[in-house]
Amino acid sequence: MNISARIATHFEECANLLEECAELLSPAIANAAEHLVSGFLNERKVLVCGNGGSAALAQHFAAYMLHRFDLDRPGLATISLSSDNATLTAIANDTQFDQVFSKQVLALGQTDDILLVMSVGGNSRNILQAVWAAHERGMRVIALTGGDGGDLMELLQEGDIHIGVPNENPARVLEAYLLTLHALCDAIDSLLLGVE
Repeated sequence: MNISARIATHFEECANLLEECAELLSPAIANAAEHLVSGFLNERKVLVCGNGGSAALAQHFAAYMLHRFDLDRPGLATISLSSDNATLTAIANDTQFDQVFSKQVLALGQTDDILLVMSVGGNSRNILQAVWAAHERGMRVIALTGGDGGDLMELLQEGDIHIGVPNENPARVLEAYLLTLHALCDAIDSLLLGVE
């Protein structure tokens, strides 16, 4: 296979997965958007976290919520727990990396806030600890996973929302996450602003 053909397969695999996700994930994304909008309208906040590429997407989503997606609107209270290097390294240095998100959730999270987590395999211990902490604080969880959802599936409770990308390739899952987050941003704006 030449390099151009190899590159083309990435586009084909991504397109096929996104087409599959369109029908499969749209109801869960709509449900998540409704819960997020309800939270924002009731002056609750969203905490969002992930590792690696998911950490970058957490920042991306928080920026769209705090500033804007496509349309001008007031900022929406969203905090990326992956963004504060001083806090992350202090927690990891003094305790364990497993607690880098859960300690923030316990400190910042309040009843009826929402935790949005992204974990490709669903087995990252710091994400699992964050979900546990969110439940301790009376928060609802929106979980984006890949594959079978891993250990994270066992922690989700009634009222939590799972958006599961049916693929185990990290690159494909992250590509689907990006479109999922953009669809979520658009749905939030549409619900808040009455956009058709």
